[in-house]
Amino acid sequence: MSKADVALFPNLKVVVRMGVGYDRLDRVALHERGVLVCNCPDYGTTEVADHAIALALSLRRGILLHHDAQRMIVYRGMAAPAPPAAWEHIWSPLIQRPSASRTFAILGLGRIGTAVALRAKALGWSTVVFYDPYTPAGYERALGIERVRSTKELFERGDVVSLHTPLTKETRGLVGKDLISVMKDGSVLINTARGAIVNLDGVEWGLRAGKLAGVGLDTLPEEPIPDPPHPLISAYQNGEEWLRGRLVVTPHSAFFSPESWEDIRTLSYETMRDVLLDGKRRNVISIDDE
Repeated sequence: MSKADVALFPNLKVVVRMGVGYDRLDRVALHERGVLVCNCPDYGTTEVADHAIALALSLRRGILLHHDAQRMIVYRGMAAPAPPAAWEHIWSPLIQRPSASRTFAILGLGRIGTAVALRAKALGWSTVVFYDPYTPAGYERALGIERVRSTKELFERGDVVSLHTPLTKETRGLVGKDLISVMKDGSVLINTARGAIVNLDGVEWGLRAGKLAGVGLDTLPEEPIPDPPHPLISAYQNGEEWLRGRLVVTPHSAFFSPESWEDIRTLSYETMRDVLLDGKRRNVISIDDE
């Protein structure tokens, strides 16, 4: 919703974002008009957490790698399809056992980040760490996980790094070559948060350099994919062999299930009712909130 959109509604009192992120709203224009802005942070939590873990496991177990290898694929520049690989496992830095002194690292420990942490622990990652300067002291003790002191330390330690932070002035373009370069060789990066948190140039560099063995992206900096797409996305769409089994892209669908589709509608009108009719400040986003 832009400033021009806001001007079309002179009697506007409340805007409810049917979702968690609110970066698409011109909050300054809404604030100047005295319009309350709300979101629905309590929907899609389980779906997005499950999706993040599914991406991590599908990469770390080599599911995507072996799936692609067992098909006849025409790679770019080839006149005929490549035959399926031999009926055997593939040695790859992608494939790891989570419990073998591996670390699952989480950037942003809100509702979804917390749900991911619990799932990673249950699935056997030996260490779960997080960085979130806005999480109260001691919260990590309740979950039995570890807090680190900086984003850099988080990326240095993680065998899998999963992003669950909102898109703010601090986080826009945060994950690029600088952070990826400090990761362990053969790491995995997962993003089910906002696409603009990640710089695709840095991701492509990390994949080519071997810093990243695999990447799972549910969101992209530009959605829908522009024409022409970023070179990394173009390579993915064209099935270039160097990305085989290493990059998975889903179309901003981590939130989706039939149940979450119902939830977002119910929670949105409940929030509108509570704020507009009952005067409650349910899920109200302050202009100062990032």
